[in-house]
Amino acid sequence: MNVYLDLETLPAQSPDAIAELKRQAEEEKAAIRPPSNYKDEAKIAEYVAAKQAEIDADADDRYRKTSFDGAAGQICVIGVAFDDEPPVTFWSKDWAGTERQIMGDFFEELKYRFEPSRDRRPVFIGHNLVGFDLRFLFQRSVMLGIRPPVWMPVNPRPWDDSVFDTMTAWAGFGNRVSLDKLCRSFGIATKGSEIGEEIDGSKVWDFVQAGRISDVAKYCAGDIERTREIHKRLTFQSVQPLRAAA
Repeated sequence: MNVYLDLETLPAQSPDAIAELKRQAEEEKAAIRPPSNYKDEAKIAEYVAAKQAEIDADADDRYRKTSFDGAAGQICVIGVAFDDEPPVTFWSKDWAGTERQIMGDFFEELKYRFEPSRDRRPVFIGHNLVGFDLRFLFQRSVMLGIRPPVWMPVNPRPWDDSVFDTMTAWAGFGNRVSLDKLCRSFGIATKGSEIGEEIDGSKVWDFVQAGRISDVAKYCAGDIERTREIHKRLTFQSVQPLRAAA
């Protein structure tokens, strides 16, 4: 059984984590010192204001990057497809308080689909699956005290037979290629085509804040479809003819 997997994640929602980021930013602001040759008060104030704005922008960037940190960020959507079945997404409009339920429902679906005593161990497939999705899912499981299925890979090597990472399969171990670039190269519908609007992982938080988590779920399902088509191309299950020479 092939299990196509994709996660959509959010920055830290814990008040303590947010407060710590703000504290760090305030410390950096307090440490601002104008150059010693600045004597004019207006120029000094302008310099300090510019540096504070830089720190604020950097703090926002650091906050958004906590969506890649399993100790701080959280999962808002889990997308999965089994073999050639349509994608299923696990999410809730109450995204702030239902991560545990979302993960629990996903794990129960995996257990329902796979019986270790009867079935061959499934292969988990995704884009940057090993470097991000499985690792983040494991980290959130630890943080929330939710035990994943014992047969689910949590720390696989890219070449293990329990996983197939489309990024590694195309770019090679240690290299990177975006899913969108592969889609464009293969003539596959690109990210956001399912909602008619440009979106990627960096914009998920903006969509969620705007009350559009349902669109994030549609986008996640679209990424599952894109990953599945790329996987089939990379394993020669779907072979497209070469274009005729002009």
